[in-house]
Order: sequence, then structure tokens, then C-alpha cells
Amino acid sequence: MLTAALVSLSVVFVAELGDKSQLMAMTYTLRHRWWVVLSGVGIASFLVHGLSVAIGHFLGLTLPERPIAFAAAIAFLLFAAWTWREGRAARHNEAVKVAEPRHVLLAVISSFVLAELGDKTMLATVALASEHNWAGVWIGATAGMVLADGVAIAVGALLHKRLPEHFLHRIASVLFLLFGLWLLFDGALGLRWVAVGVTAAAAVATTTAAVVASVRNRREHPLGLSPLESSPDPGGPRLATVGQTTDQLPTVGSLSGVTCRAVDRRHPTPPGCVHN
Repeated sequence: MLTAALVSLSVVFVAELGDKSQLMAMTYTLRHRWWVVLSGVGIASFLVHGLSVAIGHFLGLTLPERPIAFAAAIAFLLFAAWTWREGRAARHNEAVKVAEPRHVLLAVISSFVLAELGDKTMLATVALASEHNWAGVWIGATAGMVLADGVAIAVGALLHKRLPEHFLHRIASVLFLLFGLWLLFDGALGLRWVAVGVTAAAAVATTTAAVVASVRNRREHPLGLSPLESSPDPGGPRLATVGQTTDQLPTVGSLSGVTCRAVDRRHPTPPGCVHN
């Protein structure tokens, strides 16, 4: 059992390096708490590899890959639209409803399960379970996936602290869009080269749009101020113009029953102050 666990851990950990599941884990961590994402990854890994062990050791069946890939693609496209909407709301300082941890947990579990069904990691687990102790394979494969995705979660948590919220939402929405397009054309339709072209075109288009939006924002607000901060306050105090007396200046404040007008530098005390 120990040998099966160590072999499975090593195989799955190496297989997960650079895989889409790591990018997914990092993407979720850009928007949500790291411990919620890690918990979801752990539960999803436990379920997926449990199913893999059952298939490889007990049943010897195969899963329908294309319907599963199609469902995963639709889910990721919906996640992309949802995340982009939240990013726009955050960019315009609108009220954004924060997702509860339980809802985020369910989203992470469902997306990881759909993405991993039929993946090379699952196939490797099926092969290992057919030759080694099933319990050891289950434990080792689950631990290997959690460790590999934990590295990506750590990177995502670091970026989450250093980058602005609306920028993180944009990155997450673009990554979800690319995941969805790739799964749709490659996994569901079996068109690998079309998937490469469509995904690359979408990446270029979204990057260009982000650059254009950033340049436009800098031109509109060159000092990095919001419209309210960069515009003068129409109700604030004004300086006297040439020929204007202090009595003609607007009232700027009232303290302890004393109404004062704008200060004239020629007098130590404001000449326009009168008691009510």
C-alpha cells in the first residue's frame, strides 16, 4: 500500500505540473480565499481519484469524454461571464455581492471534477489502480494533486495581495474564457488545431482590449485620480478677485454662533465675522 501511495503521488504530482488544473487553482485564488479554494481542490481530487480507482480496479469502464468536456466548457464560459461582470462593477465602484464560501466551494468542486474527468491525470490513476493497491493509489493520487495545485494556490494568494481587485477579475475572466474555449473545441469537438487558433485569437483580442482600456483610462485621468478627485469643488472657498471686498465673499463656515467670511490677509482677524 505504501509503495502504491508513493508511486501514485509522484506520478500525479509530475502530471499536474503545468496542467490546466494548476491554472484553474491560481485563477480561483485570484478572486477568493485560498483556504476555500484548497478545500475545494482537495474534495474534488478525492472524488475524481476515487472514481478513477473504482473504474480501474473494480469496473474496467471508460467515461464518455466529449459530453463531459462539453459540460465543463459551458461551465467555464459561464464563470468567465460572471467574473467579467464582477470586474466591471468593481471598476466602477458599484456594489459587488461577495460570494459566500460555501458557494465558492461548490463552484470549485464542480469545475475541477468536470475538468479532470477524462484528463491524463485520471487516466494515469486508472492505470495505476489496475496494477497496484487501490487504497494506496487513491491516497497517493489525491495527495499528489493537492500538493501540485497547492503551489499554484500559493502563487495566486501572493498575487491577490499585490494586484488591484478589478485587474484580478479581468485576469480571472480571461483565463476562464480560454479554458472554456479550449475544452469546447478540443475536448468536446475534437478539433485540436481549431482550438489552438481560437484560443490564441481570444488571448490576443482580450490582451489588446485590456491595453486599450488602460491607455484610455490614463488619458482621462493622467494623475490617477478619480473624476470626483480631479474636478474642483464648486462649493469650496474662493479667493477674492481684484476689486472685490471681503463683504462680497461667500460665507465659508460657522463656529459657535459666529459666522465668518473668507479671511483677508491684511487683517489679523477676519473683518467679516459677526456674532449671531
